[in-house]
Amino acid sequence: MTQTPIPFWFLRGGTSRGPYFRREDLPEDLDALAKVLCQVVGAGNPRNIDGLGGGVAVTTKTAMLSRSAEPGIDVEYFFAQVAVEEALVDYGPTCGNILVGVGPAAIEMGLVEAKDGVTPVRIRAVNTGATVEALVQTPGGQVEYRGDVALDGVPGTAAPVGLNFLDVVGSKTGEMFPTGNRIDVIDGVEVTCIDVAMPMMIARAADFGITGRETVEELDANRPLFARMEAVRLKAGVLMGMGDVTKSVTPKIGLIAPPAGPNAQFAARYFMPWTTHPTLAVTGSQCLASCALMPGTVAERVAKPIPPSPALVVIEHPMGEMEVTLTYGDGPSFQSAGLIRTARLIARGEVMVDPTLLGG
Repeated sequence: MTQTPIPFWFLRGGTSRGPYFRREDLPEDLDALAKVLCQVVGAGNPRNIDGLGGGVAVTTKTAMLSRSAEPGIDVEYFFAQVAVEEALVDYGPTCGNILVGVGPAAIEMGLVEAKDGVTPVRIRAVNTGATVEALVQTPGGQVEYRGDVALDGVPGTAAPVGLNFLDVVGSKTGEMFPTGNRIDVIDGVEVTCIDVAMPMMIARAADFGITGRETVEELDANRPLFARMEAVRLKAGVLMGMGDVTKSVTPKIGLIAPPAGPNAQFAARYFMPWTTHPTLAVTGSQCLASCALMPGTVAERVAKPIPPSPALVVIEHPMGEMEVTLTYGDGPSFQSAGLIRTARLIARGEVMVDPTLLGG
């Protein structure tokens, strides 16, 4: 056999999609793993023509799952962001949208036994150490993908997957505000460096010369904007204790603006960081909402006040809105964030790889 088959499940999670694997079916060595994932996705080509990727960062994501030996945890979720046009893999961040598919995928793989009704799946995000509980609809002990929940940026409707994020403060750096400040000035721009579920550099859109309501296409065409943001991001990474982040997708970038509609607390444009996210990352939404919650950040003069806990925070993004529920105490002190998303199993089978990449 000139190629080696690897079992995979291909799911949409939130507004991202990609292949989900059993961790045991892939190389343990991370360098070897990266080579396999690059071939699976087809990294190194703008259309990912020789793999499963879709030519944009939200469709070159991969998830690897395994049973957990940790008490109270069902599944270990290891995420890898594969680049589109480079043979490059980043194991640093996690992905909240792909996380939406972890509960259903774990049941489909036989890693978790489904209950009749709703199956809770306790997940450890290996990349960041965060704990998440997913609530998967499983009538009759089977994952139900059909439902009436609509997501902006996804056609049609699907069954809800509830997510409750715990232990996400300081997910990567160990601190909510890793620089020790709620506002830092970098290259003359006020930014908030914050780490809740995802380390981010957040700034006011107006301070970068945009409204914060531009389309994805308008933003991606604005290369001077990206050059300026990247210069600030690299310095923010150093201040956050993350070192040289030139080849890392974290910290991500968020630019915020006053909302256009009456229902939202603020508008946001989220960057991955070298392209614009078509909607908004799940982890990014929690970080942005937490920034709006905490006084003294760049959001203080932009966002509407956060309601009492548990607070429903509505964030406008390029394709609509995302809702995040924040639970917090006095201070305020962040406790947890939750939201409802959807997932769908698109395909399952075997993806073919060069056996020499597996040591064969």
